[in-house]
Amino acid sequence: MVLKVVLFDFNGVIINDEPIHRQLIDEILLAENLRPATYQEHQEFCLGRSDRVCLRTILAHRGRNVSEEYLTKLIDNKAIAYRQKLEQLDTLPIYPGIKKILDQIQLKGWLLGLVTGAVKGETISVLQKADIFDYFQIIVAGDEINTSKPQPDGYLLAVERFNQSHPELHLQPANCLAIEDTLAGITAAKKAGISVIGIAHTYPYHFMHRHANWAVDKLSEIDLDRIEVAFARKVDSVGN
Repeated sequence: MVLKVVLFDFNGVIINDEPIHRQLIDEILLAENLRPATYQEHQEFCLGRSDRVCLRTILAHRGRNVSEEYLTKLIDNKAIAYRQKLEQLDTLPIYPGIKKILDQIQLKGWLLGLVTGAVKGETISVLQKADIFDYFQIIVAGDEINTSKPQPDGYLLAVERFNQSHPELHLQPANCLAIEDTLAGITAAKKAGISVIGIAHTYPYHFMHRHANWAVDKLSEIDLDRIEVAFARKVDSVGN
């Protein structure tokens, strides 16, 4: 099997912005006269999931059922607030080593895509500010699909889009590698038939080791030569 495409998650893999998202979700809840999300609710309902699914689930958990139109309004307001928060920072909280690993992937001749539950506008804005937008040929964002991780739809759509833009690839999920930091993301990739590197940015290493095909503590530990050999041998390696 030949590796052809590497698909990155965004929040928690490229940018360390989970604390910002949690703060903004709590601000939305307070504006709705509801108590902030507990740590457990945030872990269960939000990590790795789209804003729409996160907010819908938390609101329902509070006994508040809202229309899709109202949810869209909340998400749009959150996206504006997110950009404002980032503009107030002296430095974007981009994880160290991201440009280096992207360069190494390109040197291998593999294409790059991004599959995220984040809104596309805020995702592109961050990638541009971090000067890494041009690395990614395909972006599938949370506001482009009706489902969210742990469902595989985002990853399957990424494969479809690569085949539309690069028909010569004849891309199959088995030709792809995902890089994820949450159980929802790992599950989504695996459901799509994609092998996963779990990076211990959000959950501890032993958790990533248990659930992903490979596990690393940080981006600089990703061994692309080893991954390439594993694909060539059709090895479904679990853990390190």
